[in-house]
Amino acid sequence: MKRILLPAGGAILATGLLAAGLAGTAQATSDVASDPLAKTAAQAAETLDFWSKSDYAALKSAVAFNPDSLEVEKISRGGGYSADTKPGSSLPIGEEKKVAVKSQNVNMPKTIGKVFFEGRDGKLYWCSGTSVQSQYRNLVATAGHCVYDIAGNDEVVSRWVFVPGYYQGKVPYGLYVGKQAFTHYDFDVYEDFDRDYAFVTVYNGIGGTLNKPTKVDLATYKAYAGEKFAKEVSVTKEEYKAGRLDPKTADYYSRKWGTRDQVSGPDYPGAEVAKFEVSEGFYKAAKTGPGNLNKFGEPVVENVTYREALAYFEAAKKNPDKYPGTVKLDERTNSTITHYYVQKWFKPGTETQYIRTDFYTVAHEVKDVGRLGDNVGGQGVAWNQAPGKVVRTFGYPYGANPDGSKPYTGVTPKWCYGKTANKVLKVPARKVEEHQSLKCAVTAGYDGGPWLANYSNAKRLGFVTGVTSLIVDVDGNKRYDTITSPIFDGETAAIYKSAAASWSGKLIP
Repeated sequence: MKRILLPAGGAILATGLLAAGLAGTAQATSDVASDPLAKTAAQAAETLDFWSKSDYAALKSAVAFNPDSLEVEKISRGGGYSADTKPGSSLPIGEEKKVAVKSQNVNMPKTIGKVFFEGRDGKLYWCSGTSVQSQYRNLVATAGHCVYDIAGNDEVVSRWVFVPGYYQGKVPYGLYVGKQAFTHYDFDVYEDFDRDYAFVTVYNGIGGTLNKPTKVDLATYKAYAGEKFAKEVSVTKEEYKAGRLDPKTADYYSRKWGTRDQVSGPDYPGAEVAKFEVSEGFYKAAKTGPGNLNKFGEPVVENVTYREALAYFEAAKKNPDKYPGTVKLDERTNSTITHYYVQKWFKPGTETQYIRTDFYTVAHEVKDVGRLGDNVGGQGVAWNQAPGKVVRTFGYPYGANPDGSKPYTGVTPKWCYGKTANKVLKVPARKVEEHQSLKCAVTAGYDGGPWLANYSNAKRLGFVTGVTSLIVDVDGNKRYDTITSPIFDGETAAIYKSAAASWSGKLIP
């Protein structure tokens, strides 16, 4: 039975989602393993909402994924590789009736990008990947360990998306939510890195205005279940006092105390009042009516996501004075944080600053931007290619070397060029018996990036003959110098063809 991970509940962003069902597990051959990433349109929408909200904050917080810190003595070279079938390939998108041209110049392909996902440990990661040829222009090639969590009994990761051309939070061609993952049975079940590759079908891309804030009144803000935020603005004393006297806006206004304020009671000449957040117990024990430390209005219930509520709860355990609110955790997306306030009366000093709190809701005006392959093209795929073949590899390196140095920023893609080794590389720690290898000094984040043969600089197209699997230090100087890839053979071709024939559809009509 296949293991399926359903993402935790979250706000469903897009409206009018097509209830596109998942195709059943593909079993063109006994080697094909297929697992859903976003089983329903609602889960896909939650994934989109998670990564796109707050100006793509989650994308920016992800870190490069790297399971490959291996001791050099575990690496040895073996004999050559024997093809299991005849060589074969599929042409790149747009080159179906043309011949690819070999070139040693370099222009970065539009097809490459970053794969983002949430691991079973709850942390956010990214790898590299590329769009490839498929019947429905909807397929991404990457490493198997960038789709299947090898630390979690090989269950698929959650919230998997592909962002071609990603650069510093920019999503130039749209964000593509993963629908179905295809890999080799031996990787899915046995964590055999000789099969560390995956092909993922994606829904149509989503673009448009994903984070448009609108200023609203307090009632609208409280009732809004989606993304929202509050912003403090300095105001004059006259505006502050007028706002405090207006029953419709009284809760909008707060103040920051200057260095010369003096605590007082409500009867003190010139005394003013502000609200001060306290715990639920303190609030319930407080008196009503005017008075220092008496109740200030009714409790304020803030609707938040499960993740936001959990983060607040964990912070409160460390600093309850700073986070005194009461948390209600509910994975069905209606988690809340209840805030309690008491009065603090004071005589204003000469350095008083007055603050108005403005409230905003965030609208996601999204649109369907079409199929991945139509927007960025797709590389061809080739299998059973001879060793010693010239390839260009691409990816987004960022992680540290074993010596702690970080030579890459992860912001822009990098490339390596050369001939693959004539002998296969063995890595017993990852059950690797036959990997092709290439001299390439990169770091984590390059994982999953394509190995392209016959790469044309003018067309930015070639043939994927592998994907970066392991990043290793062969010469023992504590810096990575070699990358490896599974050998694409006839079994790889069968898995690729199953994925390439699988439809995904769109999220927004």
